[in-house]
Amino acid sequence: MRPIDLRSDTVTQPSKEMRAAMAAAEVGDDVLEQDPTLARLEGRVADLLGLEAALWVPSGCMGNLIGLMLHLKRGDRFLAPAQAHVLGAELGTGAWLAGGMPEALAWEGGPGRPTPAQVTKAAGAPGPYYALRTTLLCLENTHNFAGGAVTPQAEHRALVAAAKAAKLAVHLDGARIWHAAAALGLPPSALTEGVDTVQVCLSKGLGAPMGSLLAGSQAAIADARRLRKMLGGGVRQGGVVGAAGLVALDYLPRITEDHAKARRLAEGLRGFGVAAPVPETNILLVPVPDAPAALAALEGVGVRVLPVGSAIRFIPHRDLEMADIEEALRRLEPLAHLLRTA
Repeated sequence: MRPIDLRSDTVTQPSKEMRAAMAAAEVGDDVLEQDPTLARLEGRVADLLGLEAALWVPSGCMGNLIGLMLHLKRGDRFLAPAQAHVLGAELGTGAWLAGGMPEALAWEGGPGRPTPAQVTKAAGAPGPYYALRTTLLCLENTHNFAGGAVTPQAEHRALVAAAKAAKLAVHLDGARIWHAAAALGLPPSALTEGVDTVQVCLSKGLGAPMGSLLAGSQAAIADARRLRKMLGGGVRQGGVVGAAGLVALDYLPRITEDHAKARRLAEGLRGFGVAAPVPETNILLVPVPDAPAALAALEGVGVRVLPVGSAIRFIPHRDLEMADIEEALRRLEPLAHLLRTA
């Protein structure tokens, strides 16, 4: 039985066009000088995000880590929404390597986001020299573990304004900012207003085999290049994978197709009596009574998913057609009793 892989939108395979672009890429040594293809990719992404400069990094985890390292001094506290990727899915590097003390903010403003009042309260007022200093707010849009939840533009602006009023820098984990922008019908730059740095990913939903970018001011990215080298992310002929990133960006107008696949999947599951929410983007979290049992049963019919707490996560992507979603629903219908919470 052919597997239908809904574990993540990172499981995609490079397209023929992408492989051809990689093979033909113009390259240079990006440590000694800028690789020309990476430079084109970095310029294109900076323009899309409305920021001065960008730097290619091998992974989103490295991009977020460099962002934190730019803004934190050892022992500084940083704020982030509860279950943010920088808190629970990056192996503690925010504390271990960036030297920050993380503090999670509850989702009082909606799925995946705090309120501006929470930011103001958590930032506090300057204290004596021996008091813990809060210097950074990390946001995430879309918020993965909130089910791909989108932070609307007005709420983004309010959160950034609260941070700036408290003299906090702002780093945005925008690994799937493309999805947030598509869901809102806005350019990505509308969701980066006021941030100091933002990390965006090319392998989540866009189909590149690897690579993320960190964007910010010219000065910040100059410092980030040095930090990337410290962390082992200096690459030589990086244009080979940079070319894949340029092709990946061409998929941006089609992201809404993946959102439609997620909505159809949720609709079909609800038709079976499963408590599937209406997804905002391409991530669907379905609460189940026994996640390990559901996972094993789905694997048995060739539908691959991942657990997220007491839920299972489905992520449609560019390598799946709507027909694959219909086939997945056909296979899931006999197992619907394992997915119902009541």
